[in-house]
Amino acid sequence: MIKTENLTKVFSTEEVETLALNNVNIHVKKGEFVAVMGPSGCGKSTLLNIVGLMDSPSDGTYNFKGTDITHVKERDRTQFRRGNIGFIFQSFNLIDELNIYDNVELPLVYLKMKASTRRKMVNDVLMRMKIGHRAKHFPQQLSGGQQQRVAIARAVIANPGLILADEPTGNLDSKNGIQVMNLLSELNQEGATIMMVTHSDCDASHAHRIINLFDGQVIIENVN
Repeated sequence: MIKTENLTKVFSTEEVETLALNNVNIHVKKGEFVAVMGPSGCGKSTLLNIVGLMDSPSDGTYNFKGTDITHVKERDRTQFRRGNIGFIFQSFNLIDELNIYDNVELPLVYLKMKASTRRKMVNDVLMRMKIGHRAKHFPQQLSGGQQQRVAIARAVIANPGLILADEPTGNLDSKNGIQVMNLLSELNQEGATIMMVTHSDCDASHAHRIINLFDGQVIIENVN
């Protein structure tokens, strides 16, 4: 599903160039659960942003589901993401002005689905995430664990084949963190491919494989 070859990313300013990724080669098969680990600043989030088509590499190639999308324009990347990739962030990234129902429905609106179809899909996923009773509440009225459940619901509502999670338990206590990881494991068992950035050995234990980055390079891969 995901294949990169010599993937390189350089961030440049007038004064300095920073090599964030240095010839990264990874291969993630459909249905895998892969954790990406390493110290802060090693390139984990940069890699996730490129895989998720939020950014483009400076060099190298990126192949997604058999298609070379290395140099796809930003507008086309946005279209490609819809329905294919779901994102889960440490900071939840919910829209404060929208209630929970509307936050979760948003990806389906972008996909131009019929209102009746959207209603059923949103209600189903909110019930699954055990957050249906909060549908009319706003994000700031929910606990951190509840907000992350909403974020997961939004990420999976369109049944994307790939779920990208950036420190999904980073802002949660241990109990809620375990619940979130169990949800991700369930989604993986149902067929979703998951790529997760984490600092947590406990969270990484849910993955099939661990990719370790250091200074923008893959230094080791371990199978759990």
